[in-house]
Amino acid sequence: MKKFFLLAAISLTLAASLQAQKYAVIDTKYILDKMPEYKTAQKQLDDIAAVWQKDIDRMQAELDKMYKDFEAEQVMLSDDLKKKREDQLFVKEKTLRDLQKSRFGFEGELFKKRQELIKPVQDKVYNAVQKLAVQRGYDFILDKSEGITVIFADPKLEKSDDVLRELGVK
Repeated sequence: MKKFFLLAAISLTLAASLQAQKYAVIDTKYILDKMPEYKTAQKQLDDIAAVWQKDIDRMQAELDKMYKDFEAEQVMLSDDLKKKREDQLFVKEKTLRDLQKSRFGFEGELFKKRQELIKPVQDKVYNAVQKLAVQRGYDFILDKSEGITVIFADPKLEKSDDVLRELGVK
């Protein structure tokens, strides 16, 4: 009887350990901050952004001066000259906003430059994480740098299709 309970206990423990999933937690910000190529790429991005911001600040100062001058002179200007100056102000402001958007906006030049410089480093980290996960048998690797995010999950654990089938979605 003792052998039966011992065998049953060992079987349950073995079954539970086979079902146990291995997790790991990483901090990609910490990893990236330790990588020289990331620091170099980030410095390049910061330098480019600073130059572009300086250009935008200069254009904004010119625009502000144009507005001030217009405010001071508008009482003495004819309607035609007023309209012409307002059009110039509008064009200058639109040019400035378009430049800001093209440089710093969603999918602007800075975004594209970030993709060019930073993404290869991030891909290198991802590939290392994936290799580590496979070598050590991790089912999940969570990233704690920006809140918990699943960065790797063993595909055999993916159950989205089962849920869709359960919902009747094909």
